[in-house]
Amino acid sequence: MTDPTLPLFYKSPRPLLADRDGDRSLRTEVSLAFAAGTNSVPLMAAEFTAACKHYPILFTDTAAAQPVALLGLRAAENLFVDADGRWEEGAYIPAYVRRYPFIFLESADKSEFTLCIDEAADAVIEGRDNPFFVDGQPTELTGNALTFVKEFQAQGVFTAEFAQAVVDAGLLVDKRADISLVNGERLSLAGFKVIDEVLFNQLPAEELLAWRERGWLGLVYAHLISISSWTGLVDRQVRRG
Repeated sequence: MTDPTLPLFYKSPRPLLADRDGDRSLRTEVSLAFAAGTNSVPLMAAEFTAACKHYPILFTDTAAAQPVALLGLRAAENLFVDADGRWEEGAYIPAYVRRYPFIFLESADKSEFTLCIDEAADAVIEGRDNPFFVDGQPTELTGNALTFVKEFQAQGVFTAEFAQAVVDAGLLVDKRADISLVNGERLSLAGFKVIDEVLFNQLPAEELLAWRERGWLGLVYAHLISISSWTGLVDRQVRRG
């Protein structure tokens, strides 16, 4: 059973250590099958421009609203991953997916972050074909992973600030999607929020200026543009059957 307190995808995250992982590697060809059973993943602000061309960008209906990329119309189905664990060619792969099986875990007092791996991941194997360490030292693979998760962590802070500003401005409204497929099947998707364009356009000029200076206006526009990606999801659902 998956621990509900752990981040999505992660089952057994632990620190990546030279003395413990000296004879372990990351698969050269990593399957993305681990992401096939979810219909959404967290999205960082820096990804909005690329992601809006492929996915509706929504906000979770939670106390701390989180932007997510909607990947499917059913709760446990990602329409962008095929039966062989391959992401749809040409479609943007969210950083949250690309980060796996690496992650930062913070200390109890939140003063330190440690690079970790999910040792339950299919991508983590015995052997030295693509090692995490050589002679006790991190390889380029591990160094690149550390850089990536550091940037992901920093982007998480900026994204959370933007999402909180949207909440504080009262721009989020409940949204529900009721979809009828050509085969007669009806799908309903609820529990998410979107920015109300009318409310956004009513923001005072000085607040819009402040948002522009923070780099938030482009994020709002990308979110609004992304809503047109619903059609693509429906088309994929029809093709998958």
